[in-house]
Amino acid sequence: MIVYHGSSETVRQPDILHSYRALDFGRGFYVTTVREQAERWARRKAALSGRKALVNRYLMGDDMTGLRVRQFPDDLSEWIEFVCECRDEKPVYQAFDLIIGKVANDKVFRVVDMYHSGIWDKARALMEIRAYPNYDQLAFITQRAIDKLLRFDGVSEV
Repeated sequence: MIVYHGSSETVRQPDILHSYRALDFGRGFYVTTVREQAERWARRKAALSGRKALVNRYLMGDDMTGLRVRQFPDDLSEWIEFVCECRDEKPVYQAFDLIIGKVANDKVFRVVDMYHSGIWDKARALMEIRAYPNYDQLAFITQRAIDKLLRFDGVSEV
């Protein structure tokens, strides 16, 4: 399988050391199977850094033997709880080597904040949140998972 990482730099040897903040699935190295999504991430990062927008491409192996993998279903009920804990920098994500799930739309930050602060209950938050139908994210939480599954296959400017 081919996966992509949007960035403002070439990442030949991905690692978890450069993850600087807790995202949806905690600190890790994030990729997607959707090139268009990686291009969006790359443009966003390039705009912030003043550098070029680059999409790194990797070949991802399918032998997950020995890895602790958490895959979220299409139902976002479990997902929103997990994301809130990760955004609070709780170490729940550290129980896994690889976490796979949907990507919520750009309103996700507002929805998670409203739910997390108690302004909205879970039912309301789940009504408001929308996942991009074909977008996904794979968060490599451990270097062991990266080393086992990812091989750099090139980079292109967008």
